[in-house]
This record gives sequence, structure tokens and C-alpha cells, in this order.
Amino acid sequence: MESNGVDEQMKLVEGAAGYVLEDVPHFSDYIHDLPTYPNPLQSNPAYSVVRQYFVDEDDTVPQKIVVHKDTPRGTHFRRAGPRQKVYFKPADVRACIVTCGGLCPGLNTVIREIVCGLHFMYGVTEVIGVDCGFRGFYSKNTVTLTPKVVSDIHKRGGTILGTSRGGHETSKIVDNIQDREINQVYIIGGDGTQKGASAIYKEIRRRGLKVAVAGIPKTIDNDIPVIDKSFGFDTAVEEAQRAINAAHVEATSVENGIGLVKLMGRYSGFIAMYATLASRDVDCCLIPESPFYLEGKGGLYEFIAKRLRENGHMVIVIAEGAGQDLLAESIEQQDASGNKLLKDVGLWMSIKIKEYFAKQSKMDITLKYIDPTYMIRAIPANASDNVYSTLLAQSAVHGAMAGYTGFISGLVNGRHTYIPLNRITERQNKVVITDRMWARMLSSTNQPSFMNPPKGTTELAD
Repeated sequence: MESNGVDEQMKLVEGAAGYVLEDVPHFSDYIHDLPTYPNPLQSNPAYSVVRQYFVDEDDTVPQKIVVHKDTPRGTHFRRAGPRQKVYFKPADVRACIVTCGGLCPGLNTVIREIVCGLHFMYGVTEVIGVDCGFRGFYSKNTVTLTPKVVSDIHKRGGTILGTSRGGHETSKIVDNIQDREINQVYIIGGDGTQKGASAIYKEIRRRGLKVAVAGIPKTIDNDIPVIDKSFGFDTAVEEAQRAINAAHVEATSVENGIGLVKLMGRYSGFIAMYATLASRDVDCCLIPESPFYLEGKGGLYEFIAKRLRENGHMVIVIAEGAGQDLLAESIEQQDASGNKLLKDVGLWMSIKIKEYFAKQSKMDITLKYIDPTYMIRAIPANASDNVYSTLLAQSAVHGAMAGYTGFISGLVNGRHTYIPLNRITERQNKVVITDRMWARMLSSTNQPSFMNPPKGTTELAD
């Protein structure tokens, strides 16, 4: 096994036929002669029916499953799951859980299953919750988490621990981890949160501490790379259907009715695209990855007029990050996580459409604008996301108990894996508008691609 010497979270193992394993850090990389213990699952009656208790150390999962016979085997990640030996005595474990960033369906399920997984699979009894994000490590109280405390929290939206943006001060956080004698840290959050988790891991490693840092990636926008999807995404798409259906009812109930729905998607339009495909009632879907223009031949205004003449109604779905280039005001403000504060493109779009048809068209329209943003992210997870959140949490627990650290648990090609933290913070996952899925969406709506605006017709906000 060779480290590249640049990033402690990137351990590359090369094998035959172009095989590359992007491994995750382990206690044994920087703490020598640590004792190991038999995995308690061996005597757990619930697992007595499992033919193979433990994941083989050589089990890996390919990042790409479609290859040609002459191409290299490519990048792999370590398969998640319980190991024969663990690096903690259950009685010695003192774990903590923290949630950061925006809300997402499934947060409480992840919290519940970390607690229950530690307790029922490994016999761990000391788990605490950190109140209100990273700053809770040094400025807030903690709460004791037991299976009884978390028994029904998966039925609620939000997070019982509270959340916040920012507040990351690495040294103060690690000082608090040491002071409280915490040796397992579970961090639930998006790319900004996992960058913070990476900094915490590096400081813990620098101090030579036996503390496992495990991340569970969270984003309702599904914009985290490498993994198949993020938890809460299915729930968000399902809930978005209610808003789209309401817009469709409103639009079809009047002459020349337009239903405009704004969905979440700051930089990635996955929710808008999948909700559009699932609905089949949408006539136009606008996302950040695909620029559009308003006026002129082939523009949005022309398409709206055409669709109203054909059908007498229209439904438009727009992601919150779409069309930001059309707004004249510069966007320089940021929130505590460093995200740009976006203008409300949905409200702006509704005003511009009304103004256009009032001034430049003989067609009277009735437009209803629906913004279900916070309704979508605040609801409990649906059945599929509850199962997914459970498996993510259990994978993180297995990894931490086995001595892995500086990793996230994530689904890759349908298999749960351990992925280096830096791999999911290096870029954002975005809709590829030259891919088949976007083509399927375009064929569903029959909208133009808006790829080539006429010169001099791109409209700016007043």
C-alpha cells in the first residue's frame, strides 16, 4: 500500500489490469501496536442467520461498472460493512453525533440508526448529541442519546439535535472532543460540512488521537459526487409532485393558465429534472446547468405562447439556481457556509412573464406561483429514504468500530462503500445536459433546449 504523500486521506493501492483502490485512512496508519478485539456481532443472535458475518478485506466496489474488455479496471472504493476485528471495546466507546447545514428528510433516521446500531449491534451505551451544529462543540450543551430517546424520531422532519451553518473552529472543536473523551465522531452534512470534518480528522491525526471521524453526506439537491444519490432526495422528488400537481390543477382550471413551481437546486437541477420526469404534467423545466433566454425566436416567451395556443395551459418548473445570470444585480453576499445568496428567480420569473404578456401580447394569462421549498425539506423521510438512511448509518458505525477514519459512507453502484472525505468535497455533482437523462426530460416536456439565444436579445432584470 502506498500513500501519495500529499493528502493523508488519499491512499492509493494499485493492482493488476489497471486496478486502483482509493482507500480511506485507518488508525494503524498513524498509531502503532493498537490492540484489536473480536467483533461482538459474532455473538449477536440477530446476525446468527447471516451466512457470512464479515466483509472480506479484499472486497471493493468499482466506481464505474461499464467497461470495455481492453480498458483498465479503474477506480474502486473499499466495501462497507462489519469486520472480524474491531479497534474499540464497546464499554470504552464514547460517541457523538452532529448535524450541520440545511434540513433534509432522513436526518432523524440517520441519528436514530447510529444510536441504535452502536447500541444493539456493538453494545455501546454512551452516545451524545451535539446541539446546533459545529459551534455546539464549544458553545452549547450536549444531549444524551439512547435507543429510548430516539425510538420514534424518524417519524419527524428536521433534526432533534438542531443545526446551523458555519461555526467551524477546528482547534476548539478538537479540544472539546479531547476534553469530553469522545472517540467516535459522526458528522452529518453537505460538502461544506464534510470539509469541516476533513479539517477535524487532520487535526485529530496530527495530535495522534484514537478518534474515528465518520461522515454521512447530506444534501437535498443530490449534488454530492461519487455516490449514487443522497438520502432525502427520493422524498424531495415525491413531495415536489404535490406542488406540481397543484400548479397543474390551477393552470387547467382557467383559460391560458400558467402554473410556475420553484424547486430546490442551488447549483444542480436534479430535483427539478426528476420531479418533471415523474410528473409528466410539466411543459418546461429550467435548471442551473442549462442556460435559457426569454425574448426572441426560440426563447421562453415564444415557447409559453406556443404552448398556451396549443393546450390552453402550461406548467413550468424552475430550480432556484436557474436563470441567475439573467438577474442584473450582482450576487456577492454569502451565507455562513460560504454559499452565494441567490435571488428569488421564481418570483422574478413570474413578474417578468406577467409583464411580457400584459405589454407585448394580446393573450390574457393567469399565472399562479408556487414555492414549496421549505415544505419539501422539512418533511419526514419516505420509506425508501428511511431504509437508505438506516444502511448509511450502520455502514458508518461498522467503519468507525473497525478503525477507519476520515471517510464518508456512501452508495456506489448499489453497494455501500467507504469513500475518502476529499473525494466528495472536490467538486459538485451536476446534471449533464448532454446525457440521456436530460434528453429523456426534454422529450417528456417537448421544450426547446434554449441553447442558442439570438444576439442582443438576452434580457436583464430592471
